Amino acid sequence: MNAIETPTHHTLPPALNGDASWYEASARQRIGGLLDAGSFIEFVGPGERETSPHLAIFDLPTQFDDGMVVGQGRLNGEVVLVAAQEGKFMGGAFGEVHGAKLTGLLRAAAVRRVPVLILFETGGVRLQEANAGELAIAEIMRAMINARLAGVPVVGLIGGRAGCYGGGSLIAGCCSGLAISELGRLSVSGPEVIETNRGIEEFDAADRPLIWRTMGGKHRYLLGAVEAFVDDAIPQFRDAAIRLIADAPALNLERLALVQSRLADRLARFGGCADATDVWRALGVDANVDVPDLEPEAFLALAQSLKEADHDVR
Repeated sequence: MNAIETPTHHTLPPALNGDASWYEASARQRIGGLLDAGSFIEFVGPGERETSPHLAIFDLPTQFDDGMVVGQGRLNGEVVLVAAQEGKFMGGAFGEVHGAKLTGLLRAAAVRRVPVLILFETGGVRLQEANAGELAIAEIMRAMINARLAGVPVVGLIGGRAGCYGGGSLIAGCCSGLAISELGRLSVSGPEVIETNRGIEEFDAADRPLIWRTMGGKHRYLLGAVEAFVDDAIPQFRDAAIRLIADAPALNLERLALVQSRLADRLARFGGCADATDVWRALGVDANVDVPDLEPEAFLALAQSLKEADHDVR
C-alpha cells in the first residue's frame, strides 16, 4: 500500500480549546490541535474503505480507517507527514492495514525528505492478526530506519489512554526523539502481560500507582528514555514536536555507539533497583520528595537539577 498516492481532503472534528487534554482527545482531534489550522490532508481515509481482512473471521467489527489516521499537514509553517493511532478502536493495536498505512507514510518520507510525527496510542499487536501484525512492526521499523538514514526526523508523541506498549514501544525506540506526558506510559510489556507470565509478586497489574511510577512519563524522562516531558495540553505536545524535529540527531554508527553506551551505563547504575523509587534515590532525589505528586513545572525543575548534578559528577 502506497499511502502517499491516495490523498483525500478530510474534515477534522471541531477544534478543541487551547488547553485541551491530549489524553482525552481522539486521534483526529490530536492532529487538529497539533498541526497548523486547516492544513491537514488525509491519505487512505475512511472513504477508501481500507478495512482489516482478518477481523470479520472472528466476528469482530471493523473500522474504515482501521484505527490509523495518516496524512500531510503543516507544523509551524513546515510540511510534515503525520500518523495517529486511534486508541478507541481495539486499543490502537497493530494489524495488517493499520501497519501498512504507517509503513507507506515512512517510505514516502524517505523519498520526500519530510519530517514525520507519530502519535502513539497502542497496546501492541492484535492477537487476531498476530502474524500480520508482527510483520507490520518489522516493516515499519525497517521503513523508519531507512527514513532516518535519509536524514528524516521521526518524532513520537506519547500520552494516550492505551499507552505505548509491545511492538509500538519498539517502533518508538527507533524514533529520533520522543515526547511524553505524565499520563503517557511506555514499556515493551504491559502490566497484565508481566503479571500473567511472572506472577503478581513480580508485578501487580491492579496497582495503578505502581504502573505509573514504573512505566509513566515522569519515570521514563528521569531515566533518559524520552527526550521531552510535557503537560497533558495539546499545545505542549505541539511545541515539543517542533523542538524535537529541529534537534533530531543523525542516525549513524557514532550515534548508535552513544545510545548503546548510555544503555549499558543505565543497566550498571540501576540494574539492582527493585522499584522506580529505588531508581529515583540512586539519581539523587531526596526521599522526602514525592515525584508522582509533583506538578509538571516543579518536576521539570527537579529533573534539570539532577541532570546538572550528574554532569558535575562526571
